[in-house]
Amino acid sequence: MEKMTDIAEESQKVTVTKSINIPQSAESLVRHGTTLSLLTLISRILGLVREMVKARFLGTTALSDAFSVAFLLPNLFRRLFAEGSISVAFIPTFKEYLLEENREKAQQAATREFLSCMFTFLTFFVTLMVMAGILAAPFLVRIFGIEEFDETVLLTRIMFPFLGFISLAALFQGVLNSLHIFTPSGLAPILLNIVTILCAYFLSPCTANPARAMAIGIFIGGFLEAAIQLPFVIKKGQTFFITGLKRAFNNPGVRKVLRLISPTIIGMAAYQINDLVSTALAGRAGEGVVSSLQYSLRLQELFLGVFAVSIGTVMLPNLAEYAKTSQWEIYSKRLVSSIKIIALITIPVTFFSLLEGQALIRLLFQSRSFDEQSVALTLAAFTFHMPGLLFIALNRVIAPAFYAQSDTKSPTVAGIISFAVNITLAAVLVGPFRGAGIAFALTAASAVNTVVLIAFLKRNPNIDLGIAPSVFYILKIIFLSVIASVPVFFISPVLREMFAGLSRVFSIGAPLLVCAAVYLLLGIVMLAIIKDENFTGIVNIIKKRKNK
Repeated sequence: MEKMTDIAEESQKVTVTKSINIPQSAESLVRHGTTLSLLTLISRILGLVREMVKARFLGTTALSDAFSVAFLLPNLFRRLFAEGSISVAFIPTFKEYLLEENREKAQQAATREFLSCMFTFLTFFVTLMVMAGILAAPFLVRIFGIEEFDETVLLTRIMFPFLGFISLAALFQGVLNSLHIFTPSGLAPILLNIVTILCAYFLSPCTANPARAMAIGIFIGGFLEAAIQLPFVIKKGQTFFITGLKRAFNNPGVRKVLRLISPTIIGMAAYQINDLVSTALAGRAGEGVVSSLQYSLRLQELFLGVFAVSIGTVMLPNLAEYAKTSQWEIYSKRLVSSIKIIALITIPVTFFSLLEGQALIRLLFQSRSFDEQSVALTLAAFTFHMPGLLFIALNRVIAPAFYAQSDTKSPTVAGIISFAVNITLAAVLVGPFRGAGIAFALTAASAVNTVVLIAFLKRNPNIDLGIAPSVFYILKIIFLSVIASVPVFFISPVLREMFAGLSRVFSIGAPLLVCAAVYLLLGIVMLAIIKDENFTGIVNIIKKRKNK
C-alpha cells in the first residue's frame, strides 16, 4: 500500500512538472534568456545613449546633479515597492495559484480574485506614495545639499508619478514572467529610453532647460512601460477588476505577498538608504561628483543588464516551480550553471573595461559640456565600480534562489550587512578619494553581500552549490582574462597613436574596436581549446538556431 502511495505521489509530481513545462538544462536557461537578453542589451544601449544625451545637454554641472537627484527619488521608491519587492513576493505566490490551476480548473476564479485584489491594493498604495512624494519633495531634496534646490524640487515633482506607472508595470511583468513570457517586459524600458531621448531633443527648446524636457520624457516613458504590457496580460486570459479595499486587504494571496514583502522592504530600504547616503555624501564632495557616479554606474549597468538581469528574471519563475515541486537537484544545477555563465561573461568584461575605461568614457560622453575634468571624475569612479560587476551580477542571480523558496528574510539580512559595510566605507573614504571612495565602498559591500548570500544558501541541505568547482571555474576565467589582456595592453597605445588627429569617433573608436576584437578573439580561442562547457553550450544553441 505504501509503495502504491509513493508511486501515485511520484506520478503526480511528474504530471505537474510536465504541465508547467519546466526547462531542464543550462542550455535551456540560455535559450529562454536569449530574447530577453537581446532586448535588455538594446535597452541598456539606449540607456547609455540617454546618458550621452544628458552629458551633451547637462555635462557634470549643478543642473545635471539636480536631474540625477530628482530622478533618484522616484527610482528609489520604485526599487523599494515595485521591482525590488512586488516582483520577488508576487511571482512565487502567483506561481502557487497557477500550479493549483493545473491540478484543479475551478481554481481559476481564485487566481482572478487574487490578481484583482493585488491590482487594487497596489494602485491605492502607490497613489498615496506619489501624492506624498510630490508634497514632501522640498524636504527630501534638502537632504542632498544640491545647489539648484528649487529646480531639483520641480524636477522631482514632474517625475514622481513615474513611481505609480512603473509599479503597475512591475505587477504586469510579474504576471507575464510567471507565464514564461518575457518579451513585453523587455520592450518596456526600451520605450522609456526612446521617449526620454526624443523629449530631450524636441522639448528642450520649449522648456526653461533640457533637464525639464528629460523629466517630462521620464513621466511619459513610465506610463508607456505599464501600457505596453497590459494587453499581453489580458491576452493570456489574466483579467482583473477593481475591488473594495477591505476585500483586497483580506485576500489570502495579498496577505501572503505582504508577509513576504515586509522583510524584503527592510532589506531594500537598507539598499536604497545606501544610495541616498552615498548620493548625499557625493553631493557634499563637490560639483559633478554625483553626476560622475551616475555616468559610471550607467556604463556598469550596460554590462550588467545584458545577461545578469535577464538570467535572474528568467530564473525566478523556474526556480519557484522547482522549489514548489521539490525538484532540488534540478534547482541546484540551474543555479550553479547560472553562476558559471555570469562569471564567464562579467570577468572578461571587467578586465577589458579596466584597460580601456578612459577610451570608453571619452568616446561615449565627452562633449563641450563633458570636459576633461568630467572625464577624470567619471574614470575615477568607473575604475572602482567595475571590479564589483561580478559580485553585483551574482547577487542578481543568487537572490532569486531565496525568493523562489519564499524566503525573503535571508536576502534582507544580507542586504543590511552590506548596507553597514557600504555606509561605513563611503563615510571614511569620501573625504580623501571623493567619488572613487564611494565607488569602492559599493564594490566592497557587493562582495560582502555575495559571500553572506552563499553562506545562507548553504544552510538548506537540499541545495548543492558545488562551491569548490565554482570557485575553480571563476579563477580559471580570471586567468584566461589576464592572458587575453596582455596583447591589448601593448597594442592599445600603438593604435591610439596611429589614429591620432582624426575625429573623436575614429581616433578613439577605431582603436577601441580593434582592441575589443583582439580581446574577444583570444578569449573565444582559449575557451574553445579548453572545451569550456558553458561556452560549448552557447555555441550549440547558436548552431541549432542556424539549422532551424
